[in-house]
Amino acid sequence: MLKLISERLEMKEIDEFSGLLEGPRARGAFALRGLLESPWSLRVEANSPLTIIAMVKGTCHIAHDNGEAVALGPGDVAITRSPGHYTVCDVPDRDPTIFIFPGQDCRSPEGRSLHEEMKLGVRTWGNDLEASNLMLIGSYESVTDVSERLRDALPPILWVKNEKWESPLIEMLSVEMERDAPGQAAVLDRLIDMLMIAILRKWFERSETRELPWYQAKGDRVVGRALKLIHREPAHAWTLASLSAKVGVSRAALARRFNEVVGESPMAFLTQWRLALAADLLCEPGETVGTVAERVGYGSPYALSAAFKRVRGLSPQKHRESVLAEN
Repeated sequence: MLKLISERLEMKEIDEFSGLLEGPRARGAFALRGLLESPWSLRVEANSPLTIIAMVKGTCHIAHDNGEAVALGPGDVAITRSPGHYTVCDVPDRDPTIFIFPGQDCRSPEGRSLHEEMKLGVRTWGNDLEASNLMLIGSYESVTDVSERLRDALPPILWVKNEKWESPLIEMLSVEMERDAPGQAAVLDRLIDMLMIAILRKWFERSETRELPWYQAKGDRVVGRALKLIHREPAHAWTLASLSAKVGVSRAALARRFNEVVGESPMAFLTQWRLALAADLLCEPGETVGTVAERVGYGSPYALSAAFKRVRGLSPQKHRESVLAEN
């Protein structure tokens, strides 16, 4: 038993990026089953913070404005993040037949609303109930529901192919989307969260992510240990001396290696990490500048406000107001 507890604690300690995957917390997420028969092409300009597109049957092609493109088949999934627009269609390069704007406002190329015309049932939308293409769409509509740290860690579009992962969540989400029962929105929120985390966890395992700076830092013996300490205890009164002592190297060695791998000093990274946490926490219900300051390692609300404004160019209060105004 002691060995098992020790192994679990060790796993928890080495998984310093679990904080990223705690980011998505859907609250009233947009959830829809899309049934589409050719020809069709969706131009998506909704600016949702994160969106899942999961194919249940049929195929689709996604072309992002940044030049990336992918074809999805049954069981394949993609995630897009804001900012950025893209086109989802039955065949590559088809001109858009439907435009999706913020608030999931869908319109024809001429500007006519298609909301009622394409409604097929409970959370079901499209042009044919018997369509050969079925996709699930789950969108986080509020920027407060997705960690800024998570969004910054992801590319504008990523995808995972069916043969690379096994998960019952797509089928579960499809079934639950058709139900109209008390508390159904909460059920869908949790399923979307679970699916998002499952997709991201599988994507983070892919070889391409090993080229990302944060992945390289994770594997470095010196920097990785320093990052674990910072991530685990952001409110601790860290100094270069105390951090290097915990890591077991000299201050000069830690500063040099950290700069080489991360591109900035340990103390600069600590500041950025604390302020990233603060930016997320400030938008949580019930949090104040004072409570957030204490949680991220600032001695007073004034100290947090000064650091926030110096680094981010606006006060914590202005940050909260700007985020909430977008919802």
